[in-house]
Amino acid sequence: MRILLVEDDVLIGDGIQRSLHHLGFTVDWMHDGKQGENALTGEEYAAVILDIGLPYQDGLTLLHSVRAKGLSTPILILTARDDLSDKLKGFNSGADDYVIKPINMEELAARLRALIRRSSGRATPRIQLGSVEIDPNTRQAWHAGNPVELSSKEFALLELLVQNAGRVMTRTQLEQCLYGWGEGADSNTIEVFIHHLRKKLGNNFIKTLRGIGYTAGRSE
Repeated sequence: MRILLVEDDVLIGDGIQRSLHHLGFTVDWMHDGKQGENALTGEEYAAVILDIGLPYQDGLTLLHSVRAKGLSTPILILTARDDLSDKLKGFNSGADDYVIKPINMEELAARLRALIRRSSGRATPRIQLGSVEIDPNTRQAWHAGNPVELSSKEFALLELLVQNAGRVMTRTQLEQCLYGWGEGADSNTIEVFIHHLRKKLGNNFIKTLRGIGYTAGRSE
């Protein structure tokens, strides 16, 4: 899952980006409010981690602005400000969660997954499509009830396709979700991952629409 981190503290930002990467997230990191709003205007994210005390444009102003534009992406405020009035301002401005620094990275990841799950209308972590089932929290997958061993990128790709079942996703969209800014991907990387998933989940589970993209269906 690709998320946006807007945080000006270099040490905190680097720690969050590295930790969440190990927990299965792709993280684009912006250092100020203007950069954050530009990123949200031009890219699609599953969720946002937003600091309040940002240079050039503070977090609440950014929050007001993107909500006024109709952006419904889940936004989690991560800040050192623990005053009740600050929390109320955050929620009243459109925040979905409010977390005080410092925070355990596994808890942060769990909160992000919960926000993403609720935004997609799911009540439980596990997602089932045909004979394939995945658990984004534990990053486990099953085919016909049997565990399937997947690499981190294979699972991330499978998660994207299952969460967007019925929607055709282009290779560019998949690459943008799997790789953050500054991360390179070979021209055939997506095709290689698709090939591996088909071997493990059945040839018919992921369908190719030539010249358009890929969509997840029912496995054999």
